Amino acid sequence: MILTVTLNPAYDMTYRVERFDRGREHRVLSVEQRIGGKGINVSRVLNQLGKYSRATGFADHMFSAAAELELPVDFVHALPWVRRTVVISESGDGTATSLWEPGARLNEPYAIDQLKVRVAGLLTDSGGMVVSGSLPGGVADSVPAELARTALESGVPTICDVDGRALELAAEVPGVVLMPNRDELERLTGCTAESPAEVVAAARPLLKAGVRAVIATRGAEGMIVVTSTGAWSAASPEPVAGNPTGAGDAAAAAVIAALADGEPDWPAVLADAIATSAAAVVIPVAGEIDRAVRTRLLPAITVTDLNIA
Repeated sequence: MILTVTLNPAYDMTYRVERFDRGREHRVLSVEQRIGGKGINVSRVLNQLGKYSRATGFADHMFSAAAELELPVDFVHALPWVRRTVVISESGDGTATSLWEPGARLNEPYAIDQLKVRVAGLLTDSGGMVVSGSLPGGVADSVPAELARTALESGVPTICDVDGRALELAAEVPGVVLMPNRDELERLTGCTAESPAEVVAAARPLLKAGVRAVIATRGAEGMIVVTSTGAWSAASPEPVAGNPTGAGDAAAAAVIAALADGEPDWPAVLADAIATSAAAVVIPVAGEIDRAVRTRLLPAITVTDLNIA
């Protein structure tokens, strides 16, 4: 089992329009609402990859009941309400515009302790854990790092896909895998991370401090993985248009699936993450992949050994 932790879940709303223009009325072609949040999206993709996953974190009773209809879940009911994220998807060229609500403030004084106990119990049957997404009000930036430390001390591989101060604290946990995008990596390290050489240079101090791997996601430019044994880059062999909202979550699912299986072959993990990410972009809603696209792209992905001194 692979455990995912979503501290600030959301109802994902997707509005499809032919073309979105500011200041105009639009006829919506279709609307879709589903439960969401980064960790929940990771769980969805893991299930599509044939890996059993359970989602935990914070929610309210209504959200938790809706989630139980789709996924194995074990939420702490501590939020007064659950936020919405809105994606306006243009069918003309695949452009997506996103609006993220901040979310409710945690209103249960012992909810964080309850979550820590719940995660510790679930870890006994877990082969990996992913902590991802933003934090609701009332949750300290240290919580993702604390959960990651507990998992790693139990021998469970862990990915932290968070931002800001939470990412800084997670980077101090020995053995953790980080998956920042370009902006997050630059904020974390204070270094420019435009070129592959700059990404590697920015990541190396994190590795020396104990981070197991840094997987930098770079949008259409692909990803770069940096470990103590090497650095590699890869990108999709063909352009992929669509909704990129869940691409990073799909990549995280591919990576944690590999880590749960044992010592990873990092170039192979990188190629799989690229293919799985691209397979998510072509689906209009986050948390789903086109498995045929993943299967078709994977053999065509070229992984480059950066071999940067």
